[in-house]
Amino acid sequence: MSKKEYSEKNLEKKEESAQLSQQKPAEAQQKALAPQTQEMQLPKEVQEKLNVIREKLDIFKKKVLEKFDKYISVIALLPPEKADAEKKADADKINVLVLVDDNDSQKMTKEELKSKLTMIIENIAKEIDKNLSPQTIILSELWQSCFDAKYDLLELFRVSAPIHDTGMLAAVKIAEVHKTMVLKKFEKYIVSYVLSGSLVRGQATEKSDIDVMIIIDDTDVKRMTRAELKDKLRAIIIGMGIEAGEITGVKNKINIQVYILTDFWDSLREANPIIFTLLRDGVPFYDRGIFMPWKQLLKMGKIKPSAEAIDLFMNSGEQMIKRVEYKIKEMGMEDTYYAILTPSQAALMLYGVPPPAPRETAHLMRELFVKKEKLLEESFVKILEHNIEVRKKLEHGEMEKLSGKELDQMLTDAEKFLKRIKKLFTEIEAMKEKESIIYIYETVVTIIRDILRLEGIEKVKDTDIVQIFESEMVHKGLIPEKYLRILNEIIKAKKDYDADKLLKNEVETVRKTSGEFIKFMVEYMQRKRGRELERAKIRVKHGNRYGEVILLDTVAFIIHDVDHQEKEITKAPIKADGSLGTTEASSMEELEKALTKVEIPGKVFIKEPIFENLKGIFGKDVEILLNF
Repeated sequence: MSKKEYSEKNLEKKEESAQLSQQKPAEAQQKALAPQTQEMQLPKEVQEKLNVIREKLDIFKKKVLEKFDKYISVIALLPPEKADAEKKADADKINVLVLVDDNDSQKMTKEELKSKLTMIIENIAKEIDKNLSPQTIILSELWQSCFDAKYDLLELFRVSAPIHDTGMLAAVKIAEVHKTMVLKKFEKYIVSYVLSGSLVRGQATEKSDIDVMIIIDDTDVKRMTRAELKDKLRAIIIGMGIEAGEITGVKNKINIQVYILTDFWDSLREANPIIFTLLRDGVPFYDRGIFMPWKQLLKMGKIKPSAEAIDLFMNSGEQMIKRVEYKIKEMGMEDTYYAILTPSQAALMLYGVPPPAPRETAHLMRELFVKKEKLLEESFVKILEHNIEVRKKLEHGEMEKLSGKELDQMLTDAEKFLKRIKKLFTEIEAMKEKESIIYIYETVVTIIRDILRLEGIEKVKDTDIVQIFESEMVHKGLIPEKYLRILNEIIKAKKDYDADKLLKNEVETVRKTSGEFIKFMVEYMQRKRGRELERAKIRVKHGNRYGEVILLDTVAFIIHDVDHQEKEITKAPIKADGSLGTTEASSMEELEKALTKVEIPGKVFIKEPIFENLKGIFGKDVEILLNF
């Protein structure tokens, strides 16, 4: 058995172990992490030394920052140097690490810059204490050491104690600890461990995330699929990221992206912008000779997008514009339409009117709230009428698309409308006072009966309505349980009203919750009716055109080309054997009237004779579309 096969075999055990460790009590977790935590802590003598020399280090930090300001990324205390055979350790020496961001440096070479910075910082240190020994590193030098697979400088960062940090020290510390944990368990799988994002671009702040990319070798996986390997390793690796945050004290900062090698390669060929950016900017903290060659090839211009990727990118612009136009049209047809229609219907039902059809809503709003009760201004009914008209024109092809300016105006009007409807609800409730409980109760019972009828339950006694609503709608997951609680509150309020025991706070509660209840139930019925009506449609293709046959009780309506602006619509009676009778001319208006009057169809059966009718209507090349 190869080492890789052995690793795959034991991967599930490691995953289970990682999951069990997350289930331990907090105390047990801390105990389990203790050895790793001790690795991160400075020796006791260094901690004591830090306390003694803190004042000197604070002065050093202040002077260095005054001199170089924002260019200083890190100032940190290093552990004492270890003695060797040739050289004794200087117990009084204070080793300090200084990292300078040289991204903006253009006037001198990197070597000249480092030499000059080293000299200035050393002079600052000598003025404070002759034992203060700074080690100056420029950021490009740190990254270059990683490019060269030399990780000694990273180790210096890992064992240092922060004096000043703009985020780089914390990033290197947690990445180093996390990398070590990952390699210890899954080294055979890990191709590259890469630091990326704003930190490596020189744009980091203390609030920046620490972006890490890990590439997993999936080229020789045998015992599981590539997706399984990625998912299992990803779950464990992200869990290790949380542990690394606990160890270093850098919590909720590391952002880990896991890629499998084959996906990464495909993304390169397809010119995925995210992968190109990761490859261009990323700094490898570990690499098995994959990431750096790719990085150099990209820099040399040798990695180029495929012809397919170029075509895809070229065509994506037009596709996105069409998608935007479709979304704008959809928002005008559906979102803004229902945003004001449904609350309007709810207001009418709260007033005591049975659920009205969409086309009747504006008329009833005007008659009841504008003319009769004088609770609403005419301008708001016109907003509703305009929305209904726009939806009709878009749906029937009279308007091909909706402009952004028109949609903005509709959204503005909808916001004003909704604010006014909320006020209207309050005014209706105040007008009805306690008597509104009767209207609410009757409205709610009517709605529930309508909903149960949609589900095939015809006759229900008032005494059984809650029980049946609970068993048929709530327990089956069709209606959230909170609406059962609202229903019980409404029924209790009705009983208290009949017994003359209704309290004001009970009225207020029912008023607040009934609007939500009614609105939800109306939306449920609309969705249900829409889905049921779709079941009564036969969608066909004939030539390059698409048609529809809508079966309504005893008559069928035929739309010969659904995409044509001026639709040709005919109708025919449905015979007892399921075939269609003689067709005659019809219109969209006649179809809409029939749709509003027809009962919701139950199960729709298509009998064999109708297929011959379809050939006669649409031609012999007719095709029936399924799941359209």
